[in-house]
Amino acid sequence: MAAPGRLLIFGLGYTGNAIGLAAAAAGYAVTATSRDLKLVAPPGIEVIPFDAAEQAIAAATHVVATAAPDAGGDPALARHGAAIAGARDLSWIGYLSSTGVYGDQGGAWVDETSPPAPVSRRAKARRAAEEAWEAVGAARGTPLDIIRLAGIYGPGRSPFDDLRAGRARRIDKPGHAFGRIYRDDIADGAVAAMRQAARLAGRRVLNFNDDLPAEPAVVVEEAARLLCVAPPPLVPFAEAEPGMTAMGRSFWAESRRVSGAATQAALARAWRFPTFREGLRAILAQEAGG
Repeated sequence: MAAPGRLLIFGLGYTGNAIGLAAAAAGYAVTATSRDLKLVAPPGIEVIPFDAAEQAIAAATHVVATAAPDAGGDPALARHGAAIAGARDLSWIGYLSSTGVYGDQGGAWVDETSPPAPVSRRAKARRAAEEAWEAVGAARGTPLDIIRLAGIYGPGRSPFDDLRAGRARRIDKPGHAFGRIYRDDIADGAVAAMRQAARLAGRRVLNFNDDLPAEPAVVVEEAARLLCVAPPPLVPFAEAEPGMTAMGRSFWAESRRVSGAATQAALARAWRFPTFREGLRAILAQEAGG
């Protein structure tokens, strides 16, 4: 049976790796770029140097860009924009962005139809990268999914790691709730979006965000409970703020609740891990070999 498509992933990091494995399991021929020339290719994924991707671009039917923008903008477009613009077989583009582009909403809800209002420099760079991919998609007439990710977590990237290392903090800022998305839900959702390429047109916004925005302190407390350890002491935000990095302050300066209900409806699937509670339990089960 022929593969349903040829997927090229720009950036084989934590999320790109998961998407690649899910796509390979779904039958796609998967190639991914990496700047680490010593990286061992995961099963079912061909890894190529980032700077030598022209042939893979020309062959791709689907592209996912995972890398964050840098000083030069989106890395894939900065290096390979002309090749992407001219790729004959390309039928779908997915750009992994951030729910940070919605900016500070004072804890109010936003959804897929809400206008971007980025505040931080990182969020503004993300929105600029979205617009750059939008321009490419529009010029080509290729469907584009802007996939806005909430806080990514999963095995190897969770509060359990901080608790075990003794660096977990429980900061008290009532009302500062935000969403998360489990790594495997990102992978499954991206593959579901790819499969819809033939019936899409134009640009679509997808919010990959779980169903229960929660305060970070609550999540740390639940992780400690599952590990059967005492949670770190609750520290008022006013006491914690002076020791924060600039990035940390920018995180705590914004508050919003993001709905992904329309995304789940559009993809005809519900998240496997609809809240942090299911996600944390799944991480422990995987660590235990379950």
